[in-house]
This record gives sequence, structure tokens and C-alpha cells, in this order.
Amino acid sequence: MSNLIRVGVAQMTSVNDLSTNLATCSRLVKEAASAGAKMLCFPENFAYVGAKDGDSLKIAEPLDGPIIQQYRSLARESNIWLSLGGFQEKGNDDAHLRNTHLVIDDSGDIMATFRKIHLFDVDIPGGRSYKEGTFTEPGDEIVAVDSPVGRLGLTVCYDLRFPELYQQLRFKHDAKVLLVPSAFTTITGQAHWEILLRARAIETQCYVIAAAQAGKHNDKRESWGESLIIDPWGTVVARLPDRLCTGIAVADIDFSLIDSVREKMPIAKHRKPIDFWKSASL
Repeated sequence: MSNLIRVGVAQMTSVNDLSTNLATCSRLVKEAASAGAKMLCFPENFAYVGAKDGDSLKIAEPLDGPIIQQYRSLARESNIWLSLGGFQEKGNDDAHLRNTHLVIDDSGDIMATFRKIHLFDVDIPGGRSYKEGTFTEPGDEIVAVDSPVGRLGLTVCYDLRFPELYQQLRFKHDAKVLLVPSAFTTITGQAHWEILLRARAIETQCYVIAAAQAGKHNDKRESWGESLIIDPWGTVVARLPDRLCTGIAVADIDFSLIDSVREKMPIAKHRKPIDFWKSASL
């Protein structure tokens, strides 16, 4: 494996039309492949953002349905790996879906699936209320998978606020690149987006690739944007020129940098086991 592998991060404004979003993603895949990227990461809700409550449930499909088949074809035709998450996967009944992050290889095969664990049931200060848990089944599995750009740790959006998941991905599942596809609100994005992502990179000594929804999807919903790639030292190494534009940014994953950071600051050796904290709290 080469010490430098190019990856891309997408930024887009998904709408309530599957074909429009597919056309945007198709264009960005071709752009990433032309730039030499081995993998392109798309944001949460890449395939669809509903205009009103309940729309997402109506388009939810199993992972072997026609929507994902089209994205698998994109990967195969452009010979590129794709991170797609979250997708509106059909749940156990018509009233629920799963917010599912898929990794697809360059042959179009699904290599990993992660269901978002932490659901966004939040009252935004100065903004609206979100109740993702009313129609979404939470996941309960930590997922990591090998890829040409390193071992990937899969998460989705609101998972970002729970560092213990990322600690598990680094120290129990040996992740080197953490994926955080998101659709942050404008209020929370402005306040917390970049600082949370850089913190996750620093405390795990991993690359972080955070694909973001950007701009106004409809009259009710707007996303912060600002797709980023961050290195294990916490430095932003790729971003688009405009946090709201549609496009891609690319960076090279440097495996020697990961090794160097981890060797010089060996937090894996210094961190305490869970049992230490149990006894220290008595």
C-alpha cells in the first residue's frame, strides 16, 4: 500500500427529488475519479431530503432496492469506492426507517453498513425541534472496515457528539480514518462543527472525513455545510472554497503521518482501561 492515497469529500444540497440528487452525485463521482481519488465520501441524506415530515418514510427502501443499486453502479462505472450515509433504509415497519451509512467498493459491492446509533431528538436554541427518534430505529453495532484508504470507522452526524464511539473505533477496532457524513443545522454547525471534528481527529489520531449537506433544502430546512478532511494532528487539509457550494475537495491520506503522530505521542499506551476508572471513582 502506498503511503499516500487520495480521497475526496463531497458537499451538496440534497432536495426532495431522487433523480436530481443522483445526477448531482454522479457528476461529483466523475469529478473525484478524474482527480485521482480512490474514494469519495457523500453526506448524510445524499439521496433525498424530504420537504415535509413523513416524506423520507415514503421513499425508504431495503438496501437491495433500486436506489442503492444506482449508486452501486456509479461506484462500479467510475472504479471508485463510495461512502454513502445516511441512507433512508426501510425499517421493521412502515412507520420507521434506519439512518444507514454504507461503504461500497469499486466493484459496486456493499462492504459495510452502519446504522446511526445516536438519534437527533433535540430542541435547537433559537431554532426548531428535531425528533429523529420518532421515525428512526437506532443502530447498536460499531462498524469498521478495511479499504484502499485505510481502515474506516463509520459514524453518522449526531454520533459526532459522543466521543466514546470514536474511542472504540480507534482503540478496539483499529480505525485510521473516521467518516462523519452529516447534515448539521446552521446554528449547531456554526457553533460546533469544525471544533468537534478536529477534537475527534486529535483524540483518536485518525484522519476525519466529514461530508456535509449545505444550504437551503426547502422552506423548513437548511444545513451548515463546510465539508472537511482533517489529519491526525487536527489540521484541516481540505475544504471547499465556499461552505455552501456543491462540489468536492480532495486530500492525500498519509499513512506515514498517522504512524508518526501515534509513535511520538503514544496515547494508546498511556490511556487507562475502563476498570481503572471504575476503581478510581469509588
